[in-house]
Amino acid sequence: MKILHTADWHLGKRLDNYSRIEEQIEVMNEICEIADEQNVDLVLVAGDLFDTFNPSVEAVELFYKTLKRLAKNGQRPVVAIGGNHDSPDRIDAPDPLARECGIILIGHPNTKVQEFKLPEFEISNSVEGFIELKLNKIKFPIRIIHTAYANEIRLKQYFDEEKEQQLNAILASKWQDLATNFCDINGVNLLMTHLYMNKKGQELLEEPEGEKPIKIGNADLVFSDGIPAQIQYTALGHLHAFNNVGTTEKPVVYSSSPLCYSFSEAGQTKYVSIIEANPNENVSFEKIELKKGKPLVRKTFDSVENAVEWLNDHQNTLVELTLESETFLKAEDRKLIYQSHPGIIHLIPKVKNQRNLENQAKEINLNQNMEDLFQDYFKSKNGNQEPNDDLKNLFNEILNA
Repeated sequence: MKILHTADWHLGKRLDNYSRIEEQIEVMNEICEIADEQNVDLVLVAGDLFDTFNPSVEAVELFYKTLKRLAKNGQRPVVAIGGNHDSPDRIDAPDPLARECGIILIGHPNTKVQEFKLPEFEISNSVEGFIELKLNKIKFPIRIIHTAYANEIRLKQYFDEEKEQQLNAILASKWQDLATNFCDINGVNLLMTHLYMNKKGQELLEEPEGEKPIKIGNADLVFSDGIPAQIQYTALGHLHAFNNVGTTEKPVVYSSSPLCYSFSEAGQTKYVSIIEANPNENVSFEKIELKKGKPLVRKTFDSVENAVEWLNDHQNTLVELTLESETFLKAEDRKLIYQSHPGIIHLIPKVKNQRNLENQAKEINLNQNMEDLFQDYFKSKNGNQEPNDDLKNLFNEILNA
């Protein structure tokens, strides 16, 4: 059988004030096309479905339309779990209707999915943290141990207040009990979770800028050696770069986010993971590159002319631009830069002789009028940058009030 693993959609996410919804529509369409081209039998979405607990109407609409397409109107099961950006109640709420479309939504770590049957597949067994699927066209069952993200309060509920024990020991015990009871060699056995996981003793994997760090009680790292031996593939969510923190024989994979969501991800290639699995055999998997979405670029220039030339040649990018100069950036230069490119997210002026300018800025004439004093104060706090007209007008409004 073939499985598609994706995660960290963050639907509705913005880059500062810049909307990414059009890019997300394109990349969700690309993922649906890959699922159909690869003729996958099952889709796993490993958390951070939305970017906030209260996503926009556009994000919610895109989420359900994408899941419906992936599920092919109930012909292909789609299993999606909540991540640390998701409201578990929001994820669970539409489950009765979603099941009719072949979509299984799991918001809480202790969810017991209701058993149901559709013409093409059924959930033949379900307990807290575990489901077994049977597909008509597959001769063997598929078992999925699932652990949606849990904050400290939900974790205590899940673990019955066993807070004195280490998180790793508790998770390993829970997963092993499920694997022992339900995951024999006659089916394909999977684990899906949204946690910060790595090999014991390995260098910490970096969480992307803007990502909410996962903190569960006093522990924020789960070790991959807690995965039961019966598990053939572990589908992870949370980190945005593609990474196998397991082995070739037993992959433990972050499939990556579908778009670059912060400038710390600039230059990253994004993927989905396609897994081929049979009972009692090592799985094989490949990563398929996602090509939609605008690249994020960090660039540094030492002249306005060079910056504008590059910006004109790279219009289909989102840019964090640092401009190094001997003196402060003039208002007309700033205006020229912004007019040359629609996707400048950050413009960072960097004055080379900053120390000299700071010394100059300290010599302020206190006998000036209030507006001039404000401008001198602003320059002293902002690398000798002049306040723009909007700030000057706002200051005058306050002054006159």
